[in-house]
Amino acid sequence: MSEQGFDQGAGPGAGRQPTEEELQAAYEAELKRIRVEDVIAQTVVSLLNLGGRRAGLAAGTESERDLGQVRQAIEAVRALLPLIEEQLGPDARTLRDALSQLQMAYAQLSGAGGPGPEQPGAAPADPAGGTGADPGAPGEPPGSGDAGPAQRSGRLWIPGQ
Repeated sequence: MSEQGFDQGAGPGAGRQPTEEELQAAYEAELKRIRVEDVIAQTVVSLLNLGGRRAGLAAGTESERDLGQVRQAIEAVRALLPLIEEQLGPDARTLRDALSQLQMAYAQLSGAGGPGPEQPGAAPADPAGGTGADPGAPGEPPGSGDAGPAQRSGRLWIPGQ
């Protein structure tokens, strides 16, 4: 692209807007270079940053708190991270740590793992420290009576469990 001069500060054509053909060529070159893993990794980082902001963790973002958005960010990261962990190598640990911190913040903000305020009709937290969920049949883990296949597999993150 530098031979056209539209991305340089000096030289012929400096300061002009790129043509449609030049933009299309640059876009095609970028699509040839970029990998799906790159997009997933960038999405994970963006979701973690936005989730932290919606949790009100950054100074001055307390008014933006939205626990439903935080939970959605957590679930999305949990779904995407396994797809790229191998390619990330040691960097995956950094993202896992950030996810853990966001999960802890969510659990604390939503009432120590109990149902959050964005869940109307949810059972109140158990004063004995439980989640207030129906324990199901005797001998089953708490909440397993109404658990779907994803929750039973252990891959679904539920605060307080």
